[in-house]
Amino acid sequence: MTMSALGEPCVLLKLGEIVLKGKNRELFERRLISNIRDALQSLDLKLDVRKRHGVIAIFLPQGATAEQAEAVAQRVADVPGLVWIHRAWRVAKDPDAVLKAGLELVGESEEAKRGARFAVRSRRRDKRFPLRSNELDRLVGGAINDEYGLPVDLKNPELTVFIEVDRDEVFVFTGGIPGQGGLPVGSSGRALVLMSGGIDSPVAAYRMMRRGLHVDFLHFSGIPFTTSESIYKAYALVKKLDRFQGRSRLWVVPFGKAQQSIRTSGQDRLAVIAQRRLMLKTAEEVAHRIHASALITGDALGQVSSQTLANITAQDNAVDMPILRPLVGWDKTEIMAEARRIGTLEISELPDEDCCTLLAPKRAETRAKIEDLKQIEKRLDAEELCVQLADSIQEYTLD
Repeated sequence: MTMSALGEPCVLLKLGEIVLKGKNRELFERRLISNIRDALQSLDLKLDVRKRHGVIAIFLPQGATAEQAEAVAQRVADVPGLVWIHRAWRVAKDPDAVLKAGLELVGESEEAKRGARFAVRSRRRDKRFPLRSNELDRLVGGAINDEYGLPVDLKNPELTVFIEVDRDEVFVFTGGIPGQGGLPVGSSGRALVLMSGGIDSPVAAYRMMRRGLHVDFLHFSGIPFTTSESIYKAYALVKKLDRFQGRSRLWVVPFGKAQQSIRTSGQDRLAVIAQRRLMLKTAEEVAHRIHASALITGDALGQVSSQTLANITAQDNAVDMPILRPLVGWDKTEIMAEARRIGTLEISELPDEDCCTLLAPKRAETRAKIEDLKQIEKRLDAEELCVQLADSIQEYTLD
């Protein structure tokens, strides 16, 4: 890319529901800008991130290449809180400069070479600009039609030239990348995800990141009765999800001996729910230690026997901390589609020795009674056991 009529390269970011936050909007914007800067550190580019009226602009250094601009756009597309990411050009607030930039941008596009139908959409955030939005549309659109002979189609264009007049400059661009939407990570607090190696829990973690939670991950391993395969798998999933929030932490609890104790308790049909309650109790203890305010699971109502309404109620009774279940109303097809979109499905489908396979009764209880579960926990001394399990935790940091 050269300067030419296109001016300076930049990436323009459009905000989503943050704009509806009223007096709190500035707090969300500050968090979002901080997250954007953190995400861009890995690119090793001197970038200037600035807040504009209703948008955020990232200005690249002079002489930046198309590949560098694309890398910036792709990286910030993973940051929750943004709905659109546009590779744009910053030009002077002058109608002639805007006209020249629009012509050159269209001239370089593949759509123009195919004779695509086009439209110009202008937005004048700074009302001091001498031309109204519709006048700017006609000026640039007429010049494009004269120069390239492209047909105008205002209802269903194949190529759209966007012109946004801001306080200090004008942004000109075509197309864009959809963002993640939602709220900036960290704006809603911190939570702890119970992370299996399956399909559901990574999707649940991602959905809560989009609601502004920064999450840590807790994995229960069947060690010493299983191999480390499930830990490697959980690590790979956390690393894949880390691009949405950064600074992710994976905690692993060796859970095999505790499962053995549950198995020998003599309540075969209740074993799975008893295990889930012990996991939640341990997770609550860990959450208190790392200052997380809620637990997150990948439960979906009715998906398996442990996720009936009665069993979910029995699990909720195990802890005082809120348990968030963002997938509770989803079916498996929806969950798999989301896992495929965020890139975790392929990892989740890899084989491993999950700790849950150690407790697989022939017939699981679908209507567990809380009093029966409390009797099992009394025999196990579950309150002391969950503290011991939390004491044995290991942290795995990302490379």
